[in-house]
Amino acid sequence: MVIFGDAISDASSDLVGQLFQGLLSLRDARVRNLHPAYASLLVDFDPLRIGHDEIVRIIEEMVARPLEMRESERRCVDIPVCYDSEFGPDLESVAKQVGLSVEEVARAHSSAKYVVGFLGFSPGFAYLEGLPSHLAAPRLATPRRRVEAGSVGIAGEQTGVYPVSSPGGWQIIGRTPTRMFDPKAEPPSLLQLGDEVRFVRISRDEFEIALTSIPNRRLA
Repeated sequence: MVIFGDAISDASSDLVGQLFQGLLSLRDARVRNLHPAYASLLVDFDPLRIGHDEIVRIIEEMVARPLEMRESERRCVDIPVCYDSEFGPDLESVAKQVGLSVEEVARAHSSAKYVVGFLGFSPGFAYLEGLPSHLAAPRLATPRRRVEAGSVGIAGEQTGVYPVSSPGGWQIIGRTPTRMFDPKAEPPSLLQLGDEVRFVRISRDEFEIALTSIPNRRLA
């Protein structure tokens, strides 16, 4: 486990991203898997083929290099979101919790820039950094048994999009017609570590049109 800090920060995320991409670029079969988080990277290696000291040396050399990941080099992904009450069952509740109107919450959420900190929970679920601090809201006391695919939620200081229908406890404030995870696509997940994300606000009519206009990467 390589730990870069104990809190969510741009600096830690950039270091995680650089080490993650660096180890991937080696294409070293002795490194079996990589598990990035906001401020750490778990390196799963084959101890029968490479020793702990050697993997530590490789990691230390990569971490010591000048940081290559720059904001200008990030891939930018726009995700359309409809903040209609039907798609955002918790939008009004979140607004009350943070002391804003529903319109102010939708405007603030769609005006911020986010960065993919890591993927987890379910295939294609990206944990996004950058939620405005005044929108932070706790998870639901009781998770829902089913959250629809494309639902956009808030949990603490994080925001994210449910890529598939599943149980979930995040507070849902909207939905996107974009398909976040497609096992037939390459790569299957629309969002990747380090991507910059913007939520583009759309109307209910635009949501319905988007569902049928472009079949690729759209929800069925």
